[in-house]
Amino acid sequence: MILNEDASARKREIEEKLKQEQETLSFIRENMEKSDQLTKGMVSILSSFESRLMQLENSIIPVHKQTENLQRLQENVDKTLSCMDHVISYYHVAKDTDKIIREGPTGRLDEYLACIAKIQKAVEYFQDNNPDSPELNTVKARFEKGKELLEAEFRGLLTRYSKPVPPILILDAITVDEELEVQEEVTLEHLPEAVLQDIICISGWLVEYGRNQDFMNVYFQIRSNQLDRSIKGLKDHFRKSSASSGILYSPAVQTKRKDTPTKKAPKRPVYIPGHDHDQRVKHQSDALTDKHGAAAGKDDVLDIEIDSYIHCISAFVKLAQSEYALLTEIIPEHHQKKTFDSLIQEALDNLMLEGDNIVAAARRAIMRHDYSAVLTIFPILRHLKQTKPDFDSTLQGTAASTKNKLPTLITSMETIGAKALEEFADSIKNDPDKEYNMPKDGTVHELTSNAILFLQQLLDFQETAGAMLASQETSSSASSSEFSRRLLSTYICKVLGNLQLNLLSKSKVYEDSALSAIFLHNNYNYILKSLEKSELIQLVTVTQKKAESSYRDLIEQQKQIYQRSWYKVTEHITDRNMPAFQPGTKLKDKERQVIKDKFKGFNDGLEELCKIQKVWAIPDKEQRDSIRHAQRRGVSEAYRAFLQR
Repeated sequence: MILNEDASARKREIEEKLKQEQETLSFIRENMEKSDQLTKGMVSILSSFESRLMQLENSIIPVHKQTENLQRLQENVDKTLSCMDHVISYYHVAKDTDKIIREGPTGRLDEYLACIAKIQKAVEYFQDNNPDSPELNTVKARFEKGKELLEAEFRGLLTRYSKPVPPILILDAITVDEELEVQEEVTLEHLPEAVLQDIICISGWLVEYGRNQDFMNVYFQIRSNQLDRSIKGLKDHFRKSSASSGILYSPAVQTKRKDTPTKKAPKRPVYIPGHDHDQRVKHQSDALTDKHGAAAGKDDVLDIEIDSYIHCISAFVKLAQSEYALLTEIIPEHHQKKTFDSLIQEALDNLMLEGDNIVAAARRAIMRHDYSAVLTIFPILRHLKQTKPDFDSTLQGTAASTKNKLPTLITSMETIGAKALEEFADSIKNDPDKEYNMPKDGTVHELTSNAILFLQQLLDFQETAGAMLASQETSSSASSSEFSRRLLSTYICKVLGNLQLNLLSKSKVYEDSALSAIFLHNNYNYILKSLEKSELIQLVTVTQKKAESSYRDLIEQQKQIYQRSWYKVTEHITDRNMPAFQPGTKLKDKERQVIKDKFKGFNDGLEELCKIQKVWAIPDKEQRDSIRHAQRRGVSEAYRAFLQR
């Protein structure tokens, strides 16, 4: 019974749910029907809208296309009119630009270049569109005329404004002021800035549009002429100022500014045979107390030429550097080195020719055995070698023949200088023993003084002279400074050795051995004092450590030889042939006569020797007093002993 009740309840519950589901289904069905109705209405509206849009599109699109075609036609008309105006303008270019082209670019370069640009465009137009038209020939001719006038303007500007650099500015540029810690850089302005900009503008146009490189030849010819004129102007100015003031500049060593020049050192005396005794003694005494002095007997004109050449070398380097800086602004990069090479050729060739003439003059001097004249090469060679790094830097990129000119000149000077040094040493050795050329008073021989002066002048050019000698060597160490110094030391010792041998030979010309000893003493003493009063002794001792003591020994040896000349005076008062007698006993007449004869022989010998030797000279006061004192002491002691006896 309980089971039946549960089943009935369960059935009622299911029926309830079924009823609810049926109601829900009915509601959904109603909503679906309403949605279908709404959908049908929307579709109907959209179909009507689509139909209307299609009708509108069919009406508007033809109108739009027609309007677009009209706009395109309008644009084509405008473009056609514009092209017609542009084309017509090409036919009027020649007429429009005629006046400006004829009058040229002077004073209105920008306007002129604008006209040239118009003509160029006209040429391009006719070449592309109507190459057979007469107008093409007209504008071509006008373009060529305009280009010619631009080239003429380029030449004219360069010619009018390219002036030689004033000598004073060049001297400022190459001069070093020792008092300034930081040197003031002197800028050489070759062209006014406005003119330079015009030239640069014309150059750029000729390269880009003119297809012309002739202007580069014009440029280097004009600038080359100005460079050469600048150097020649400096040379002329230098000669005139040196001749009028007696003041020379020398950049071989660091020079002071032009307003504080340094005077050249006074020249040393030259010993000329035949001068009177007092004058020669004074010259020798002055020479012993002098440090170095300047070159002996050089011609003032030659000095000026040498200093002028040294200045011109420095000026060339400075001016060439300045010219290259200017050239890089005007000439296209790939033509700069070649143009610069051509630009400097004339000035460089003139300098090298002048250097070759100096070498030739030195060669002629060697043939005349005038070796002092060869010394003019030394300051030039030293300056050339000092300047060579700047030369090489300046000429970098030029032709090999250009870069080799300076080294060739240096080699020539080193060769002729080394030849002069060697021949000078040989001339010292082979100088003939001429009796008339010997000093009658036994003082310093001209050969000795000239040899020492020559060697002393080498002191200012030690490195140069050493390098000269080393240039003739094949040793791998020939380029070292120490090797060159040893070569120079060996050379000086060779000259001194040759001089010593020649003096010894010359001394034999004297018949009196005492005068021969005085002669050698004076010469050896002069050599030693000259070595000691200069740096020559330091050079000599590089290869001969005992040179100083050797000369002292030679001097002492000659003193002793000279002192023997007094033996024939003192031998009269020696104990030889003296009569034997007892103290306190009266001498016999014969014995008394022997003693009188000895006194007489002493007096006569003393008088004769004094008469002979009083014309002899020893210029060195210290040596003279020493010899006098020693001789006086020896004679007086011998006489006093004899008198007491």
